[in-house]
Amino acid sequence: MKKTTFLLAFCLWANFGFTQQISTDNKITFKLKITELENPGSVSIIGPVRPWINFNATTKTVMTMDSNGFYSAILSIPDSLLYKKLKYTFRNDKNRTDIRREIIIKDISPKIQTDLWGYLDGLEGKVKPFQQMLASQTNTPEEAAVLAKPYFGITFDGKKQPGLFPIQPTGQSTLPTKIAVEDFLNSLSSEQKAKCSFPIDSDEWRKWHNIEFYKRTGIGLEELSPTQKELAFKILEVSLSPKGLKKSKDVMAMETYLAYITPTNKLLGGEKYWFTFMGTPSISEPWGFQFDGHHLIINYFILGDQIVMTPTFMGSEPNYIPEGPNKGLRTYEAEERKGMAFFNSLDAKQKQKATVWHNLDQDFNRTEAFRDNEILPKQGISAKELNQKQLDVLLDLIKEYVGNMKEGHANLKMAEVKKHLNETYFSWVQTDGVDDLYYYRIHSPVILIEFDHQIPVAVWDRDKPRPGPVKYHIHTVVRTPNGNDYGKDLLKEHLELHRNGVKH
Repeated sequence: MKKTTFLLAFCLWANFGFTQQISTDNKITFKLKITELENPGSVSIIGPVRPWINFNATTKTVMTMDSNGFYSAILSIPDSLLYKKLKYTFRNDKNRTDIRREIIIKDISPKIQTDLWGYLDGLEGKVKPFQQMLASQTNTPEEAAVLAKPYFGITFDGKKQPGLFPIQPTGQSTLPTKIAVEDFLNSLSSEQKAKCSFPIDSDEWRKWHNIEFYKRTGIGLEELSPTQKELAFKILEVSLSPKGLKKSKDVMAMETYLAYITPTNKLLGGEKYWFTFMGTPSISEPWGFQFDGHHLIINYFILGDQIVMTPTFMGSEPNYIPEGPNKGLRTYEAEERKGMAFFNSLDAKQKQKATVWHNLDQDFNRTEAFRDNEILPKQGISAKELNQKQLDVLLDLIKEYVGNMKEGHANLKMAEVKKHLNETYFSWVQTDGVDDLYYYRIHSPVILIEFDHQIPVAVWDRDKPRPGPVKYHIHTVVRTPNGNDYGKDLLKEHLELHRNGVKH
């Protein structure tokens, strides 16, 4: 096996007027797993050093790969660095750099620090390099570059399965949503209406983001009068199930609390959400709306009595309120509990097959903002390998997400899910003994669900290293693969039928 260079350098303490006594007892073994590159070449770990030290002022230590395929080295740590927050990162000879990592070494006992360079993805189910978000702000070259690529949809292998989403009657009325949206739009001034109205095929569908500093278009809740605000919430009330409405309002309540505990961030708050409307409300023509803000994004496409409510993003940080008006509120308890219940329903061999990585050391969600064309391989355990009791638990987990829609449409979606159950895969990531932190993905031709315990962003002790994923920061995503997010497959079919003079 080819040797690789693994470089570690400490800050030059002499530059600060003193020398360090190196203790031979302060040992730490750094291990790095890279599986997506067959020949990564020379690889460096830079640090660990104090956060204010320049990474470039370092020396190099050459290492070899161990028998388990890890790049590893045993290093001596100066006594002066014990109990201090240190930073380090990885870099190869082509200057590809990993995310900055942090550590505190609290005693002199031997330690092993294991890191994964990347996250799960790729056509062969390998680990792929960590990727930053594709775009972090609207109306930027980065966003334009993403949107310039034609929408294709999420697939297993880059090939779209045809014929999954026919235009057909459902018997489930969408009239209440039409009326609620019309009532709301009629309450707006002409200027307000112009701000939030777009064509049905507008790129505004794809311009959503979880991050709070993304500049949203549309009409914000904070801009509305009390009457207009009441009409705005009526849209959500008639479009979602009671459970879906409660989850949405719980996210907004959590955002109110987050703004309270992080007062310096003026971009957070329980009413920092925006509506945009695509197309004109109709009982026969395609139209829809988007509700967009921090930790809550709902895309809602309507064609006749059919709806597509994806992408839907729901998350929160924190996930529990210990004080104040909403004391005791907890978010995503059911999604956590039912996900763990399904994994625990598996036997040992099934768990081994479902587990695609052993260490939840970073964010694993793959289909958040601007990742409309992701290729996600068939990973984990197939539903074909489950017994009936296990299938029932899996379907109950899926229904927890699908059930955010009105009951009638949710039942139709569940029937669609069951039709493709033999093509459904469940994958799992969990670090042993770390407070039940985990990620799971449910992926079929007609639904994709992701649940992720994430690295904290707003809530963590700044005097300590930023931890890895935590139980109190959760992201969930629901998608419709094979081209029907935002109802785009239905829209395409509708336009083709009209082009050919066919009525439906």
